[in-house]
Amino acid sequence: MSVLSAKHFHDEAAAYKYVEARIWPNGRNCPHCGVVDQSAALKGKSTRIGVYKCYACRKPFTVKVGTIFEASHIKLHIWLQAIFLLSSSKKGMSANQLHRTLGITLKSAWFLAHRIREAMRDGSTGPLGGEGKVVEADETYYGFKKERSLTRSDGKPYKTGQRGPANKRAIVSLVERGGAVRSFHVDHADKVTVASIVVQNVAKESRLHTDESRLYAGADGHFAQHETVKHTAGEYARGDVTTNSIEGYFSIFKRGMKGVYQRCDEKHLHRYLAEFDFRYNARQSLGVNDEARANRALKGIVGKRLTYRTVGQNA
Repeated sequence: MSVLSAKHFHDEAAAYKYVEARIWPNGRNCPHCGVVDQSAALKGKSTRIGVYKCYACRKPFTVKVGTIFEASHIKLHIWLQAIFLLSSSKKGMSANQLHRTLGITLKSAWFLAHRIREAMRDGSTGPLGGEGKVVEADETYYGFKKERSLTRSDGKPYKTGQRGPANKRAIVSLVERGGAVRSFHVDHADKVTVASIVVQNVAKESRLHTDESRLYAGADGHFAQHETVKHTAGEYARGDVTTNSIEGYFSIFKRGMKGVYQRCDEKHLHRYLAEFDFRYNARQSLGVNDEARANRALKGIVGKRLTYRTVGQNA
């Protein structure tokens, strides 16, 4: 039987109960005053599903208040379907596909997807790696900046299309081998920026693996070991020294962005990175199946309300 045949994907009341059980595991919490288990369900023919009244502050609330669902007119069971689809699709699902599958407008599907990406955003600040662990670091480029030069540094125009990193959107990613990935969209992938990201996000006891890029020169003094592979010489592995894990992540990211999403404004790039990071960090090889991954995304909905007016702004 398909997971999507479950009742909470098709019945509004069941969807509320399903979300409440995961957002309020220790009792019904009033989002207005914070009091726990001092509320009761409002009853009446005109009362909306899932509405409670707090006896402490006398205000009504639902489980949607203070979450990505707040003020949305889309049925909650449709939201749960969307979360499952985005969580289980390895390379993502376009707004057009969500629009056709869920039967909502394209504008609603686009906004809904961005809210879900916000729920997927981890926000972890603890260091990756540790004693005896390997962290791979690399940078890549996806798409052009909105305002870019059409000429080379010497003033001559590009004849066969622009090559190299100039005027392209830079992404720096770190992956703990066999563990989590953490990605950053930066204005410029220069040595100062990249070094700052690596030092702040990788435990000093780790072994750092990179390619021969000069961006990582000098990292030896910050970590237990800094080992490199020389891609320009055709070397992609030397014993266990490799950057294949981070290259594999970039491959999934670019296939999804080019094949599924196709277009992405630079101001939204950080949310797409959060989406791909989320799925990678809750992948099948780590023992997380589609259903568990969707539930993990659901737990991230609190405190991340996103309005349509601000969805285009960098968070």
